[in-house]
Amino acid sequence: MSWFARLMYRALVWKERQRARLAARAPSFGERGEKAAHLKTGERGETLAYWYLRQAGYTIVARNRRARSGEGELDLVGWDGPILAFVEVKTRTSAEAGPPEAAVSRAKQKRIAKAAKEYLRRLGRKAVSYRFDIVSVSWDEEAGYQVRLIKDAFKG
Repeated sequence: MSWFARLMYRALVWKERQRARLAARAPSFGERGEKAAHLKTGERGETLAYWYLRQAGYTIVARNRRARSGEGELDLVGWDGPILAFVEVKTRTSAEAGPPEAAVSRAKQKRIAKAAKEYLRRLGRKAVSYRFDIVSVSWDEEAGYQVRLIKDAFKG
């Protein structure tokens, strides 16, 4: 486990806790040209997931990889030892809609699998072991951000 990845992950968790506390005290109103709040939340979640996976020993080789067919996007692609993991990141700031991983519907799984097959075809390797993981990022008022890795979450 890389000390740098561990340090970066902890720094990001601290930064996100500070950001959430400030937002709770003084909610801001969107300015022109500013990204929607859910997009910012998703980007922060992907950054936390990236450093969490790096800390867990993954070697990330791609981020936000869109399929050329236009269907599907791969949030993170990384090697977990000899296995190529296609990682879907879901982030939630409240528990109202259920756990983040519940948002990966069967239709979403199919789009991810299609994008992954295209990625593998373009990779050009013969036999590659792969799986589909989900990183669930959720915000808890008392505990801050909670990141959970679900390996082999679904079949493609």
